[in-house]
This record gives sequence, C-alpha cells and structure tokens, in this order.
Amino acid sequence: MYSIIDIESNGAGYRQECIIDIAIFRYDGQKIVDQFISLVNPESDITPFVQKLTNIAPKMVKTAPKFHEIAKRIVEITANTTLVGHNIDFDYRMLRQSFQRLGYDFKINTLDTIPLAKKLIPDEVSYSLGKLVKSLGIPLTNHHRAEGDARATLELFKLLVSKDTENEIVQNQYDESNAKTYINKIKILTQDLPNEKGFVYFQDEAGKIIFSDHVQDINKFSKKIFNSKSAKWEAIQRGVEQINYELTGTEVIAKLILNSKGIRKRDTLAFGLYHRSNKYIVEKNKLNKADKPILKFRSFTQGSKAVQFIGRLEKYNDIEVFKNEIDFKKRNELWLGQGRKLGEKLFLIVENGKVLSYGFYDLFTQIQTLSKLSKLKIDLQYQSTDLNNELQLALLRGDFETLPLPK
Repeated sequence: MYSIIDIESNGAGYRQECIIDIAIFRYDGQKIVDQFISLVNPESDITPFVQKLTNIAPKMVKTAPKFHEIAKRIVEITANTTLVGHNIDFDYRMLRQSFQRLGYDFKINTLDTIPLAKKLIPDEVSYSLGKLVKSLGIPLTNHHRAEGDARATLELFKLLVSKDTENEIVQNQYDESNAKTYINKIKILTQDLPNEKGFVYFQDEAGKIIFSDHVQDINKFSKKIFNSKSAKWEAIQRGVEQINYELTGTEVIAKLILNSKGIRKRDTLAFGLYHRSNKYIVEKNKLNKADKPILKFRSFTQGSKAVQFIGRLEKYNDIEVFKNEIDFKKRNELWLGQGRKLGEKLFLIVENGKVLSYGFYDLFTQIQTLSKLSKLKIDLQYQSTDLNNELQLALLRGDFETLPLPK
C-alpha cells in the first residue's frame, strides 16, 4: 500500500516553510483507494516567486483549512503505507516539521521515484518531474500544483513498477532507504535538527544522556560527530539512539542560560572600543588597566560595525551620553527582546543594574504585572563581566525594548 504525495510550500526560509497545497493518493498497487487534495492556509506570507510558480495567491488560501485542521486526515490516509514522492525528502520534511509544530512526531517509510527512475530508465537528459514525464509521454496538467504533480508521480511510479519485471529494484530501493544502516541512522537522527545555537543531548536507547554540550549549530555539530574518525567519538556514535536539544537563540539568551546552569564558557574578547581624540576607534586590548575599553568585541569586524552604528547618531558625539545609554548599573527595568523561536519573546528583569531573572512568553500572552512575570521567570544564580558586556552590546544594537518594571 502506497501514499503518493506532492506538497507545495510558501517559499519561506529553510525549515521555516509552511504547506500551501497538498495532494495524497492512497494506491493499493492496482487502483486509487482514497485521496486527499487541499489548499492549506500557511498563516504566513507566500513569496512572489512561489505565487508566480504555482499561481496560488494569498487570497486563495485565506479561507483554506490550517494544517492542524487537516493533520488527522493526513495521518489516516497515510497509515500503514509507504510514502512515495518525486524528491520525497522534501515532502517528508514538510510533513515532519508541520506535525512537529503541533507537538506530534510523524514517522513513515519512504520511497523516492528519482533514484528509481535513474536505475530503471537510465540515460534520461533530466530527472526533474516535468521533463521526465514529458519524455515518457505521461500527461502533466497544472504543473507545480500538488494535485497535478501527484497524479503525474503516480503514473510515473506505475511505469517504474511495471519496468521492474523481477520486482527487485523497487524492493532494493525501499530496503536501502529504510534499512537500519549507520548512514540511515545518521540521516534519521540529524534530519530535523535545527541549524541554531543550543544545548544538544545525545542519548542512548534508554534515554540516558551519554554526551551533551552547548554548540553554535546543533545540526552541523551533530553531523560532525557522526562523521568523525576520532576514537574519542566511537562510543557515542555506537550508543546514540536519539538526539534532543534546547534552543538558546541569540548570544544574550545563550549566555543567560549558560550562566543559569553554572557553565562558564569564556569568550576571547581581544578587541575594544576606545574614545581617542574625540573619535571612537577599535584596537587590540592591552593589559594596561588604566586604559579600559568602553566595550569589548570578539573580532575587529564586530567592533568596526559598532563604530559605524555609533557614528550615525549625532548624540553619541558626547562620550558621556554614549556611556550613559549603554550603562545599566542603576537601572530598574523590564527588557523585551526576540525569543528562541518565531512567536516567542524574551524578557529580562533588571533591578539595581543587575539581571536577576529572565524568561520567555508567547506573543499573545499578556505580562503587564510583576506577579505574572514571576510565574514565568527563571532566576539567575551567576553573572559574569562577559555577560554585562554582551548586554551592553545588545543595548547598542537596539535588541531590547526597555520599559519601567511593572508593579
């Protein structure tokens, strides 16, 4: 039993895409026994490129069901089937990330018609769906719409199965795609990991953490461990059966969480901002304690960007005005900034110039009172000079909206 699928997305950034059009045909090897075709409201913009490619305008999906309204139907129609698609990795990823947003783990075996076609119909000029089916005489109407592409994929799949007279190639491709090999293990464990900062937890089959760390790119770091030939990673490569993570978002959030966990990862802040001869300059920090930098930076480039920003604001010609704006020694404020993910906000509670606690809330949550904040806040037990510098840089960049502390 197969589910032939095609999905069109809204064209947003990688891992941020949303489904706008979906078609699934449940196929028993002889005939279509069920089908589901629908536009989907992505609850976000559709890029001009996708609108032109698919002819799906925002007004067309405005009244369409949202993904959570069709999720149960998708589960039902694909149950106990193999998911088949032309470049199935894309369609499967779109389903997984859409279900993940609902807190549901969607898993299914897959089969891709591209490698199948390359084995059974070699020497084609192109294996893109449009050019391949045209070459084979398979009708394709409404190309780049889910229903048209899914129907063409189904006809292509029928042809491929009929050409596999020994019933070996399709089965071998299926076995290869879904076998419990080391390569597939890496693919399954890393395919949905984000390319973002955070804590990564490698766990064994029982859920015991066998390795954890805070990294700059969870996906990239995890793949690096799996691809390493170093003996120190061998036990982890063999033992890991699941990978979990905790996003930390921007540098400020990352440092706050690291501090709250008592983890000190000291940055090398080799460059500093100085005010000499009535102008701001960036240079390497010296050991001279009498000549302290106003701010510290990881690189000369980071410092140069700060100088360019300062130069655009005439009020900062007065060094004392500038120092006062980025200083928070006596502040009692609520700072609001970007959270770890879309639709989330970060708040910091600053009292007497110290960040005492932080927390996150959804955009729709109202937090006008300190009592509401107290239910969401996470108290900080550690605070370092590096953290103060990071907060000053965030103030300079305008990363936070600063408000009086609510009562």
